[in-house]
Amino acid sequence: MVRNPERRAALVDAAIEVLARDGSRGLTFRAVDVAAGVPNGTASNYFANRDDLLAQVTAQIHERIAPDPDEVAEVMAAPRDRALVVELMHWINRRVAENRTGYLAMLELRLEATRRPELRAALTRTFRAALDDNIRFHVDGGLPGDRTAVLLMYLAMTGLMLEQLTVPGVVPDEETGDVIAALVDRAIGPEGDAG
Repeated sequence: MVRNPERRAALVDAAIEVLARDGSRGLTFRAVDVAAGVPNGTASNYFANRDDLLAQVTAQIHERIAPDPDEVAEVMAAPRDRALVVELMHWINRRVAENRTGYLAMLELRLEATRRPELRAALTRTFRAALDDNIRFHVDGGLPGDRTAVLLMYLAMTGLMLEQLTVPGVVPDEETGDVIAALVDRAIGPEGDAG
């Protein structure tokens, strides 16, 4: 395999764009070459097969959508109360809108995982680790709500992201703020601000 990290990264970024735009069926080495603006056959020199490409795409998407640690520290400087949890959920929602391509590509990977056991296993490990990190961040960070509240918010926000990315008119933008606030209130419960 060829060892040019910048070219590999450009090919993976191009693959994310193709995946988001054309779906998993459109993700071919040729389509990646075209999207990256490189000669035909380049992607096949960098990735052993489609599974290798999908694994690289998965890793790159997570890097792309991961929050900047400095931004996290800035947000977490606020009091650890219900209002901060609401702000964190809004922050997640804004990040989805700002990186629509990355999240659409991730949805395509989820669908592809239903047909590829190896990809399903890899995504399960990745998502489970991310969920565990989110639970730990929330609970250890002294935010109101327990493990179950974090799981409920994760599942609800995942559903909201799916709606906004695929059929945005289902939950109108002007209602999203109230929906997120209600979600946090119901997930945390009335005792949430005490913790």
